[in-house]
Amino acid sequence: MSTATAGGAAASGPTPSATKRTARRRTLMGTRPWVVALFLLPALALLGALVVYPIGYSLWRSFFDAPGDGFVGLDNYETVFTDDAILTAVKNNIIWVVVAPSVATALGLIFAVLTERVRWGTAFKLVVFMPMAISMLAAGIIFRLVYEQDPDRGVANAMWVTVHDTFADSPPFPGAHPRPDAGLTDSGGGSFTAPEPLRVGAPTAVPLVAAKRDDIRGAADAKAAKAEPGKITGTVWFDFTRGGGRHNVLERGEKGLADVEVEAVRDGKVVATATTRADGTYTLPAEAEGALLRLPGSNFKEPYNGVDWLGPNLVTPAIIGSYVWMWAGFAMVLIAAGLAGVPRELLEAARVDGANEWQVFRRVTVPLLAPVLAVVTVTLMINVLKIFDLVYIIAPGTSQDDANVLALQLYKSSFGTDVNQGVGSAIAVFLLLLVVPVMFFNIRRIRRERRR
Repeated sequence: MSTATAGGAAASGPTPSATKRTARRRTLMGTRPWVVALFLLPALALLGALVVYPIGYSLWRSFFDAPGDGFVGLDNYETVFTDDAILTAVKNNIIWVVVAPSVATALGLIFAVLTERVRWGTAFKLVVFMPMAISMLAAGIIFRLVYEQDPDRGVANAMWVTVHDTFADSPPFPGAHPRPDAGLTDSGGGSFTAPEPLRVGAPTAVPLVAAKRDDIRGAADAKAAKAEPGKITGTVWFDFTRGGGRHNVLERGEKGLADVEVEAVRDGKVVATATTRADGTYTLPAEAEGALLRLPGSNFKEPYNGVDWLGPNLVTPAIIGSYVWMWAGFAMVLIAAGLAGVPRELLEAARVDGANEWQVFRRVTVPLLAPVLAVVTVTLMINVLKIFDLVYIIAPGTSQDDANVLALQLYKSSFGTDVNQGVGSAIAVFLLLLVVPVMFFNIRRIRRERRR
């Protein structure tokens, strides 16, 4: 802009082009670019050292062999998609990504909705959220004890055994079996069968050993069965005499085994059954003649010790259960915050229009909470893709291969017994490629939310 002077000359000021150049040299905050760069430099240096460089080095290292001297091209990536252990880890990661975030988010939604209507909802939320204050290491140790097979130590099996024993009958003599030289053979399922067919008037003696002392304490003395016309008789007793004695011979002072089930089996079918009396004797009807005597395995099976939670079949669901225990509170708190912002007028309008509570929840509440549910689900998906601590701590050595996940396999390949950092780096790159689409989806969702 210029102004006229007394002599007619124009005094020149800053031109529009100069003003634009000055504006371009400044950021939106009115700061010069070199000042911005100066303040960002420490953060960028840390980002490069802790994120960019490790990613670049891992990518470069994945094309070399175990020592790092020979270039192998894509051989390490071929190993990732052909090795059985790594494929098991991929399969388990898929299970984790599908199940864990879904269950944790669903529980968080249920807890958030239900606790909104109760007076003690805040206290309940505090209890559910409390596991988030526990580290993964501590949670792994806790659940390693919870899933112990021994009901005297494992809480899960203690409860399970209590329920089972309430409705199931206990075997009379767990762990007992016929004396090896008595002639009875193992017929499968813990059952024992005599080789000779039953005969009327010929009592059958069945000597057992290995019965527990508590199971025979207070038992009556055994009696030799007597022949009865038209009936088949016999005796089941504990063939043990303190200080010695003869095998397979019923001697004075030896104990009868009561409540032992005895079966007469012909052509694989049970034709008659009986239960021993207090003195160990039993009686079968005459139609059992010619059949084989069998003691079913239900007499001797070991006490029920619960579920093998950390066995090959259940170890992954068991570990996912511990993860949900930790992260359901996180999902609940975020969803409850989103629920607090839902307009109550919409909910009341739906009720006025005749919708029941389930319809209000399904047709109004859940759609309005969709952005929050997406945040929680995506966050948990990224988290479970990197799961390591719980699997490493909870899964015992015998089941760790069955519970394997990519992050654990990365550690094993890079620092385990068979060290191959080329394969480990390839797993790391593959894991990064799995995380990137989820992060990209999350960034796009955040941008859409900002535009609204």
